[in-house]
Amino acid sequence: MKYVINGVRYHVDTWGTGFPLLLLHGFTGNSEGWKEFAPFWKDHSKTIALDIIGHGKSGSPPDIGQYQIEESAAVINSLLEKMGIGKIDVLGYSMGGRLALTFTINYPEKVRKLILESASPGLRTEAERHERRIQDKKLSEKIRQEGIKNFIDYWENIPLFQSQKSLPEKIRTRIRCQRLANSIDGLANSLNGMGTGVQPSWWDELAHLEMPVLLITGNLDQKFCRIAEEMSKILPNVKWKTAEDAGHAIHVEKPELFGTIVSGFLSQTGENNTNGSKD
Repeated sequence: MKYVINGVRYHVDTWGTGFPLLLLHGFTGNSEGWKEFAPFWKDHSKTIALDIIGHGKSGSPPDIGQYQIEESAAVINSLLEKMGIGKIDVLGYSMGGRLALTFTINYPEKVRKLILESASPGLRTEAERHERRIQDKKLSEKIRQEGIKNFIDYWENIPLFQSQKSLPEKIRTRIRCQRLANSIDGLANSLNGMGTGVQPSWWDELAHLEMPVLLITGNLDQKFCRIAEEMSKILPNVKWKTAEDAGHAIHVEKPELFGTIVSGFLSQTGENNTNGSKD
């Protein structure tokens, strides 16, 4: 399905029936990355997979302001209104997790449950954000100078995705095709508009989120395990699951486990979790 919001085309895929579950992919990804989970969640969730601005089949406008994470959260709100949806569950991975958290903080009344896979509330200090902006600007220039293929060759080999090298070739090829389907302008503008360096720090807002929150990390991704541990001490109604022998993208490396964890969390009712529970 296609929707036009503020002059930008947005692509959305939907599967299944039940309570709406919004799915938000990571940087260089798209909605296709969630398709295999439809069988896991079809009995309890109507999945709504969005191509985030600058990715997949959604538009890649030149205005960096349209990529800002709070602007993208407002777009999601408008999208839900167009679809006639009031309240939702939200699942976001990495960049999509930062967007999911931003949407939840800005529109808490719209979110029943929140799931964050390898996601961060942002950088705490302006000094950290400044340094990250410099790094992201260099990356965006690399994309524009070298093109998508050369950038994806580089991106696939950063330490964050090292654990994916042991995946079957068929899966690695599928992921690579999704990444290569993006545009130069889309990825470059996404880095400069929605990167961690330009988003607000949401650490101080975590304590105000009353809905059930599930954090998922891979034990090989120590950076995001540390972030999840810190988040779990602040969020009032949280569960934290760690997948063994998995890195940053648990849904890619351990799809059956990921699907089962998410399904179990969404199917639970009457939760009253203690702060920082982990299993």
